[in-house]
Amino acid sequence: MAKTLFEKIWEKHVVRTIEDGPSVLYIDKHFIHEVTSPQAFTGLNNRGIKVFRAAQTVATADHNVPTMNQHLPIKEELSRLQVDTLKKNCAEHNVELYGLGHPFQGIVHVIGPELGITQPGMTIVCGDSHTSTHGAFGAIAFGIGTSEVEMVLATQCLLQTKPKLMRINVDGKLNKGVVSKDIVLYILSLISASGATGYAVEFAGSAIRELSMEARMTICNMSIEMGARCGLIAPDEITFDYIKGRLFAPANNGSRQWDKKLEAWQQLYSDADAQFDKEINIKADDIEPWITYGTNPGMGMGISANIPSLNEVEESEKPGFEKSLKYMGLEAGSKINGQKVDYVFIGSCTNSRIEDLRMVAAFVKGRKKADGVEVWIVPGSQQVEKQAREEGIHKVFEEAGFVLRQPGCSACLGMNEDKIPAGKYCISTSNRNFEGRQGPDARTFLASPLSAAAAAITGHVTDVREMMGAQELQPA
Repeated sequence: MAKTLFEKIWEKHVVRTIEDGPSVLYIDKHFIHEVTSPQAFTGLNNRGIKVFRAAQTVATADHNVPTMNQHLPIKEELSRLQVDTLKKNCAEHNVELYGLGHPFQGIVHVIGPELGITQPGMTIVCGDSHTSTHGAFGAIAFGIGTSEVEMVLATQCLLQTKPKLMRINVDGKLNKGVVSKDIVLYILSLISASGATGYAVEFAGSAIRELSMEARMTICNMSIEMGARCGLIAPDEITFDYIKGRLFAPANNGSRQWDKKLEAWQQLYSDADAQFDKEINIKADDIEPWITYGTNPGMGMGISANIPSLNEVEESEKPGFEKSLKYMGLEAGSKINGQKVDYVFIGSCTNSRIEDLRMVAAFVKGRKKADGVEVWIVPGSQQVEKQAREEGIHKVFEEAGFVLRQPGCSACLGMNEDKIPAGKYCISTSNRNFEGRQGPDARTFLASPLSAAAAAITGHVTDVREMMGAQELQPA
């Protein structure tokens, strides 16, 4: 019987199915961090039990950590308490921790892939919604709540109901200035922020297959913003080449271990006649640089377009649409191109990898940021920062007036010290633009690293294509 990629992985991990109920799903890898794990560990301690399979759990500090002066004691009380509690819990339960100061510390969805922990065919969970990032490797990866974090720590299993299946095909060649962030923002505006609710989404098509692994991670990262349970992409030679040689990847020096794994990974694809509950086809040529104008990631448009007028909005959606524009200080029917920007944030688990930093550095080299714009570049991990410095990328940023900070979630979520002031506009490479997401009353435009870099140079929302000329940048 023909099967989808999702079904092949799911069926290998079902321990048992409860009649008229969910399945007991075995979890291969569990990532934890300082914000959603404390209550879970408290639950274990109250029951007098230890982590069931500590070797399959990896911890890092990322959400609520400072991104400057990480060598100093944490000033903010809640952040310090959370990080200290994570240290204590990991020590007591023998869980591997990559805390502040560790060479592997970073955003959980950045360090998993770069260390070779994330591999095809796995089931992966974390107490963070953007765990879907890991699906770029051909894995079932999704976020869980704190009570579920406790369940996985205690049993290495999770109760899950199998989702419906959707495939989104993107075929053709990408236009100049269009990168993976534009693809996923386009999809979001097409199907809405709830258009994939209840589905596991497989991304396919020639445009997806040509993307690098880091670009694929950006796509899967934001599948959760469509309401999807998870997003995934079938692994291929690009995937295998990325994994090969990484620290925790199977040994690949001609060993049987690598060959055996590779043989299994090569079977991870949707069969030609596999059935999906829903399928969407998109032409890559229809996508231009994309940007959000509202307060959810589905409220986006092409950079050359106008914000929808009120008569273009469905009657039931008008109250939310008007409320969103009021919060953003924008007018229906107006252009967003040219809108003043106060802050630029390039980072988060969506766009903080070395390819993102390389792309931005190549674009801004020899240019200066606009007066009055504050630019934060926040690498996704210690390894990304180290690599950026070794390649001289940090010097390009310094000369442009950008600030290269230290690894962490930073201005993505307004939880740590890196907040956008009230009323200020930020063009951000992160994944959410909800009210107050980047700080109370902060106003956020979501865009690609290229579009964010262009705004940093001009001081306003800009069509990056106008600044590229004949310049060719590798899609990422």
